[in-house]
Amino acid sequence: MARQALKPAGGESQMSIVRIALDVPIHTLFDYMVDEAVVPGQRVVVPLGRRQMIGVVMESVVSSDVPHGRIRKVLCVLNDSEPLSVGLLELLKFCSDYYHYPIGPTVISALPTRLRSDKPLVVRRDIHYRLIRDAADSLPRRKSVARRIVEMLAAHPCSLAQIKALSATAGAQLKWLEQEGWVEQCEMSGELPTPAVQFVNAHRLTMEQQQAVDAVTQSSNYGCFLLHGITGSGKTEVYVHLMNCMLQRGGQILLLVPEINLTPQLEGYFHSRFPDVPLVSLHSGLSENQRLDHWQQAQTGYAHIVLGTRLSVFAELPKLSLIIVDEEHDSSFKQQDGLRYSARDVAVFRASQRGIPIVLGSATPSLESYHNAQIGRYKLLKLSGRAKADARLPAVSCVNINQSVMTEGVSEKLMREIALRISRSEQSLLFINRRGYAPVLMCTECGWLSDCKNCAGRMVLHLADRKLRCHHCGLQLNMPTSCPSCGHAGLHPVGSGTQRVESLLQARFPDARILRVDKDSTRNKRSWQKMREKIHANEVDILVGTQMLAKGHDFPELTLVGVLGADSALYSADFRASEKLFAQLMQVAGRAGRADKAGSVLIQTAFPDHPLFRCLERHDFDEWATLLLDERRMAGFPPFVFQAMLRAEGKSESDVYTYLGKARAAAIELKCKVEVFGVVPASLARRANHVRAQLLIQAGSRKILQQFLRDWRIDEIPAPRLHCSLDIDPLEF
Repeated sequence: MARQALKPAGGESQMSIVRIALDVPIHTLFDYMVDEAVVPGQRVVVPLGRRQMIGVVMESVVSSDVPHGRIRKVLCVLNDSEPLSVGLLELLKFCSDYYHYPIGPTVISALPTRLRSDKPLVVRRDIHYRLIRDAADSLPRRKSVARRIVEMLAAHPCSLAQIKALSATAGAQLKWLEQEGWVEQCEMSGELPTPAVQFVNAHRLTMEQQQAVDAVTQSSNYGCFLLHGITGSGKTEVYVHLMNCMLQRGGQILLLVPEINLTPQLEGYFHSRFPDVPLVSLHSGLSENQRLDHWQQAQTGYAHIVLGTRLSVFAELPKLSLIIVDEEHDSSFKQQDGLRYSARDVAVFRASQRGIPIVLGSATPSLESYHNAQIGRYKLLKLSGRAKADARLPAVSCVNINQSVMTEGVSEKLMREIALRISRSEQSLLFINRRGYAPVLMCTECGWLSDCKNCAGRMVLHLADRKLRCHHCGLQLNMPTSCPSCGHAGLHPVGSGTQRVESLLQARFPDARILRVDKDSTRNKRSWQKMREKIHANEVDILVGTQMLAKGHDFPELTLVGVLGADSALYSADFRASEKLFAQLMQVAGRAGRADKAGSVLIQTAFPDHPLFRCLERHDFDEWATLLLDERRMAGFPPFVFQAMLRAEGKSESDVYTYLGKARAAAIELKCKVEVFGVVPASLARRANHVRAQLLIQAGSRKILQQFLRDWRIDEIPAPRLHCSLDIDPLEF
């Protein structure tokens, strides 16, 4: 890859000045002298105080404001990885400017962890393999990955990186082939030819799907397309055909998904449709070495498809020709610490920067994207019918819990429907977005509640291991046998979580195969993959799960969805709560009846006549979005205004409110056309013994808000012992 992994800088001749991004919380670049040719994007090791730090060269300059005698020298120039491209540096500069976050941490955080170290990488010889035996048909049928490797090498020798991009198990299968005498290592000179794209066209597109594909592929430059398709309408099939078109042109595709759990099945699906195309994933579940390997495969152009979560929006892709953001409405695309960026919005800017199309896909688009489509900023593409001719949208109905017989939060009607599905050998899903046994433990004598001593929240009862756990700070205590306040033994769990629902179902249906899917049950590596295989093999009768089961999954035998505890979002102070609830319920409802069997959805609620549930029953997102947009327009909420939130937290309540009070006074003094609200406690006013408060700024245009934020200069306001952050376009309040 490189001639030299680590080259010391030396000598005094031909010294030049470079500006370098360092991982320090200061809004500036640092000037250093270097005596050799460097290019923007190159990693270097520099002294800072008494430390050595990794930095990225951003630009070369003729002169510096720093006196010549005080400019220090670059210690080493690292040549163990290709420099970051100019395009990626420009993207990172935009993020630093728009989100008002220091340029150094912005640039460094975009690198794989291994590239953030000042220790040089071990530069390995690029290993290639060639085929020495033929007839892949003689391989055992279970060796499907080995067959694909042999078929790939039959065309020409390939690099180790290209082979490993075929599958997560390709490395192990390659070793087996080498041991069995099928392949051998070889020396290669020159650039390897790019393999022809083999596309397995497994499905015939519907007319709406074909129109969507044509609209995007006929776009010769930047265009943002909102693909609004109902659940089961075949959005993934549209993605596949778009990817095929771009791959045939020699381009790379970046596909963003909101959660790690969605990547394994999508990887498998894309491998089945493009068996010879190198594909890599990028997410936090990879080891440091894996992430570096995948990132470099994308950077060199080996990987033609990159599938990843929000951080992969910063992946190096020299031949990028299409960006797809699946489930674009999902709040997981918004980073909630450090550089608080929205991967969806950054992806839109990146597509505009590169002059390529971007597709935002969702069954329930965010109101911001939907509004942009309504005013013509985005082009709306609709998929109004399910892709499978014999598949129909599930029948959605509400169960009035005020008029129903309830057993620990589950209605008898829902129980009867579950029993009916078991008799038919069909699957049921009970959705409750709360893990643990019960949200709180209460004393029936004095009213004591299991409050967390570190947070302004409750400790959740986990009955299986008899623990009380705070899901905010991680505090864990043994379950008390009597009330800590009055000593009474009558402690009672209040409310339901996934574990309590699971226990209830086990008692009601002792012979049923019940599977709980939540953060607790999928903690171990590969546990979720094994669970998914059991569900697909119809080895599960009843699923109990959180939002992990709500999106992106296709379970053919699942015909009933029951929703528990949906009303809590209707009481929320967050103006986005009902939007999020509708999207969540629409998604989980879409898991039912995706094949040839009719699906049903029962939503337990005390408010069956609420407009949200009425629109859900009709599967009418457009009506619900119109209602919400009218409310937001009258109330002056996004997308009709633009917001920034200044947050502060610390151990001293006085320090937190004094700092935010000074920031508010400074904002008012600027006399800009912005609305400055009062300082208020955060929704969780205390977490891990830290007091939390916030200050909201609102403006009628993005330009006015950005100019105000540049003039505000909050960095100059003293903030001793506080953790402060500025959140542009906040999603959480």
